[in-house]
Amino acid sequence: MFSTERKVGPLFLVVLALITALLPLSMHLFFPALPSVMADFSSSEAMVNLTVSVPLFVMALMSLVYGFLSDKFGRRPVLLCSIGFFVLGSVLSAMATDMWMLICGRFLQAAGGGGGLGLARVIARDVFGADRLVKVLSYLTMAYAIGPMVSGPLGGAVVDLGGWRAVLIVASVLGILIGLISFFVIFETNKNVADGSRGQTPFEDYRRLFTNPRFVAFILQSGFTSSVFFTMAAASSFLMIDYLGRSPSEYGLYFICFPFGFLVGSLLSAHVAGRVKVETMVLLGSIVMVVGTLTQAGFLLSGIVTPLTIFLPGFFAISAQGIALPNAQSGAINVAGPLAGSAAGIGVFIQLLAAALATQVYGIIADGTPVPMAIAVSICALLGLAVGSIPFLLSARDARKC
Repeated sequence: MFSTERKVGPLFLVVLALITALLPLSMHLFFPALPSVMADFSSSEAMVNLTVSVPLFVMALMSLVYGFLSDKFGRRPVLLCSIGFFVLGSVLSAMATDMWMLICGRFLQAAGGGGGLGLARVIARDVFGADRLVKVLSYLTMAYAIGPMVSGPLGGAVVDLGGWRAVLIVASVLGILIGLISFFVIFETNKNVADGSRGQTPFEDYRRLFTNPRFVAFILQSGFTSSVFFTMAAASSFLMIDYLGRSPSEYGLYFICFPFGFLVGSLLSAHVAGRVKVETMVLLGSIVMVVGTLTQAGFLLSGIVTPLTIFLPGFFAISAQGIALPNAQSGAINVAGPLAGSAAGIGVFIQLLAAALATQVYGIIADGTPVPMAIAVSICALLGLAVGSIPFLLSARDARKC
C-alpha cells in the first residue's frame, strides 16, 4: 500500500485536472460523430441517440459505485480500474460492426469514464485537506469546463480527418496516457481503508449521508445550479438558431460566454478560498444566479429577445455556478468524514441526474418561444437558492449557540 503522507507538488494537481477534464472530454468528442454513425450503420436517429443517452445514465450510476468502492478498497486501484474500463470500452466501440456493439462499447466506456470526476475530487480532499479543498476543486472545475469549449471543434476536426472511428481511437489513446500517468503519479490517499469507521454496505453509507441536512443541501444546490447551466445551454441553441434565425457558428461564438463565465466564477472562488466560509460562498453564488436568471427571464418574457439578452445575463448566472459549485462540493465532501468517496460519488450522480431531468422537462414544455426557457431556468435557480441558504442558516444557528 502506498503511503498517504507523500508530499505532492504541482504535477499531482495537474494529473487530477487531466483526469477531471480529459475523460469527460473524450465522451463529448463523440457528439460530432453521430451523423456519420447513423449513415454508416443505416440506423435511425433515435437508435443513434442511445449512444449518447445510455452513457450519460451509466456515468451517473457508476459514480455512486466508484465512490463506495474507493472508500472500501482505496482510491488508487479503483481509479486505475475505471480508466481500464474506459480504454476497453473505447477500443470495443472503435471496432463496432453494428449499432448494438457500439452501444455496448459506449456503455463500458461510460462505466469507466464515470469514475474520473468523483474520484479526482475525493483524492484532492485526501491530499490537500479541508482547508485547501475549495481552491483545488475550483481549479478542477475549471479544467472540467474546458471540455465543452474544445470538444465540438476538436471532435469535428477528428471526424473530418479520419471518420467517426477516429474519435474513439483518440479516446483510447487519451485513456491509455491518463492511465499511465496516473499509475506513476497517483498514490493511495485513503487512510480509512478497512478501518471499521464506515458502513458495511453502500445503502448504510447513503443512509448516514442523507440524514445529514448540510450534506443534502450542498448536493442539491450543486444539482440545481448544474440544471441551470445545461437547460440554458440546450434552450439557447433553439432560441438562437430556430427563433432568431442565427447561424450555428454564430451561436457557437456566443455560447463561449457560458463556459467562460464558469471559469471566471471558479477563479473568483479559488481566489477567496480559505478566507470566506463555504456556506457564505454557496449562498452568494445562489443569489447571483437568481439575479442573473431572473434578469434574463425579464428580457425574454417582455419580448426583448436578442443574443445579448440571452447570453449576457447567462454569463453572470453561470459565473455564479463557478462560485457556488466548488464550495458546495467541498462542503458535501468535508461533512461526510470517512465516507468522502461515497459523498463525492453521490455529488456527481445528483449533478448529472438533475441536469438530465431538467433538460428533459424543458424539452417537454418547449414550444418554440422563449417562455419555457425563462420559466425552467428561473425555477431551478430559485430552488438552488432555497437549498443553498440552508447550510448558511445552520452555520449561523450554531454560531449563536456558541
